[in-house]
Amino acid sequence: MSTPYQDAGRRAQKQRTYDALVAVARGRVTAGEAPTVDEAAALAGVARSTAYRYFPGQRELLAAAHPETARTSLLPADAPADPGLRLDAVVVEFTALIVETEAQQRTMLRLSLEPRGPKDPPLPLRQGRAIAWIGEALEPLHGSLPPAQLHSLVLAIRSAIGIEALVWLVDIGGLSRADAVAQMRWHAQALLETALRTPPPGRLEH
Repeated sequence: MSTPYQDAGRRAQKQRTYDALVAVARGRVTAGEAPTVDEAAALAGVARSTAYRYFPGQRELLAAAHPETARTSLLPADAPADPGLRLDAVVVEFTALIVETEAQQRTMLRLSLEPRGPKDPPLPLRQGRAIAWIGEALEPLHGSLPPAQLHSLVLAIRSAIGIEALVWLVDIGGLSRADAVAQMRWHAQALLETALRTPPPGRLEH
């Protein structure tokens, strides 16, 4: 695996350049735009050829500008053992992140719906971070639900609490963001309680 350009030599200076490019890209994404590498370079005062050493294309730039990239867990340090409490803690953190970065999330959602080539890098919305966070919250259920059914539950919860759900509840359902968040928390708990009574279907094989 090759070393990222910013990690090879003059690291401090390269990190400043990288951070400047990401900062301007994040600002444009917040405004609902999808900046190109050329545009980010111009705004950051970085030579175009230099910018492409950090980001070969627009998707790599946008992935770096996405707010979720640094989060590895949404559970508190003193996470409870109860799966319902763990799940609610994750949903509270996740929905707060979604609302706080809504403009960026909406831009990423739009980009995720556009056609992509087989060699294009995955956008953050397609990398499954939230799935991992929800799976971590439901770890106490290992042994209670078969792996396939537990994964099905995780997917069901994810489908009810992300930016996609927020857009529907706010734009179409007419809810305030606070009410939409409350609805998503309720959805997550309802899905968990239902799954414990009636296990969800496992993955269907084709």
